[in-house]
Amino acid sequence: MSLVSYSWLLSPGTPIAGRGLTGGFIAGSLVLTNLSAEQLVGLNGQAYNTNMSNMAWKVTAGISVITLALVLLPRYIGGAFTTLPEFVNSRFDEGTRMMVTLQFMLGYTFVTIPSVLYSGAIAVLQLFDVPALLGMSLEQSMWIVIWVVGIIGAAYAIFGGLKAVAISYTLNGVGLLLIGFHSLGDGNMLAGMNTIATEEPEKLNALGSSEDSVPFGTIFTGMIFANLFYWGTNQYVIQRTLGAKSLAEGQKGTLFTGFLKILVPFMMMVPGIIAYHLYGDGLETMDLAYPALISELLPPILSGFFLAVLLGAVFSSFNSLLNSAATMFVYDLYKVKIKKDASDREMIRVSKWFGTLLALVSFFIAPLLLRAPDGLWNIIREFTGFFNIPVIAIILVGIFSKYIPPIGAKITIVVHVVLYYMLIWGFPMFFGFSFDISFIHIQGILFVLAVLIMMISGFIRPLDAPHQFTHDPKVDMVPWKFAVPVTMLLMGAMVFCYILFSPIGLSYADGIVSGWFWPATIALMLLILLLWIISYRSWNGKYSTLLQKMHKEKKL
Repeated sequence: MSLVSYSWLLSPGTPIAGRGLTGGFIAGSLVLTNLSAEQLVGLNGQAYNTNMSNMAWKVTAGISVITLALVLLPRYIGGAFTTLPEFVNSRFDEGTRMMVTLQFMLGYTFVTIPSVLYSGAIAVLQLFDVPALLGMSLEQSMWIVIWVVGIIGAAYAIFGGLKAVAISYTLNGVGLLLIGFHSLGDGNMLAGMNTIATEEPEKLNALGSSEDSVPFGTIFTGMIFANLFYWGTNQYVIQRTLGAKSLAEGQKGTLFTGFLKILVPFMMMVPGIIAYHLYGDGLETMDLAYPALISELLPPILSGFFLAVLLGAVFSSFNSLLNSAATMFVYDLYKVKIKKDASDREMIRVSKWFGTLLALVSFFIAPLLLRAPDGLWNIIREFTGFFNIPVIAIILVGIFSKYIPPIGAKITIVVHVVLYYMLIWGFPMFFGFSFDISFIHIQGILFVLAVLIMMISGFIRPLDAPHQFTHDPKVDMVPWKFAVPVTMLLMGAMVFCYILFSPIGLSYADGIVSGWFWPATIALMLLILLLWIISYRSWNGKYSTLLQKMHKEKKL
């Protein structure tokens, strides 16, 4: 409770913080916002049920982080935007802004916030065996726990916020990993590591097949754009970057986040594989893998600590989501459509009422996730497809084209929602046939269609004059001098992660790693060293010169 009180004293009092955040704060805030409870439960559940292929959602996020740092962030900060819909309004029109805002609101209400509540509730259910304690079914117990956790979380989020769980959260992942290896090896941690590397090593393979939920090929199609939406346009993720005290600090924080994402497979998926080796197929649902480890491996005093940390993560994510949803509501709907002369005090009051209503709606939706056949993680990824692809397509086309009219963006949103529903659920439900490809590939195909629709609209009804963004930077626009070299290093780290969790790495069938592992690793290191030198001596200077030129010509 002292932690909550401290965070309440530090709470800024307005939905958007001032433009004074440093790179370190931005990186920590981005990671804490992203590595939430549903990630712990969902990713460990997927690793327990299949293999490491779902790590693609986290590791390849580095590509999106790089795009945000080098391409999108200079434009966001250069225009001094407060929300993403405000950026859309500047490029297209108010109608498009309203449609994008509505998509974000529906996504937060029906997908993101309920998944956060569900992940916290299922951990409580497993740890305290609530169904047996209350004499109720699993589903009935889920409803009760979600409402209790949700009410507490909403109170923290709406009336103060929880900002200080990052260190405990990291200790959670690392500590459980070490304890899991210790238990798997009967008291010998090295023996436990050897077990997961040599017994059923295919569980450590990140190169998903067509039968896995994330086939390897999808990282080059829909996943690129789904991740780019999350890291490049999702309000509650990029809100901190919009508050950077300079472009350089924003780029530092963003790129450092990419390196922290590389650690996710170790802290949020390997424990799921440990759970598989300990329990086999004995768990009632895959999403119980992480809570089962906490419940059965840790002594009671540490179980309570880890539960507190997990709930802290739930409250932190709740805080970020409700704060971002409230920010968009008051800035993009209330002040635009309802009361244009609203004061800051009134907007804060309205945002808290809206946050309360949003929380209540999510309480009724979260328990339904218990029926998700493919686990929490997959259901989140599938449903975010309704809004992530059209939004990122609109943003990218809006940035790199000058004649695409607002009607193109509006048609894109409507067509995508209808087609996506039909391709994923509609055709199987109403016509009895389905497309035998991953939903991630479908998202990639629909991204191409979205771009084509907007390009055709620009050809048929182009704007009378080329669009020009309003140039209004509030901070220093000089880029970070190591932005491009660090990008090369981050790309190398992503590739190494795939080498490690591949048939030539830890999933090698006849040993710990194959004979190709070390030559491949050394070759990668030499290549990255070469690219670092070239980028530092040449590419970085050209990038900086280009941004400065665009800044002076007011094109950012």
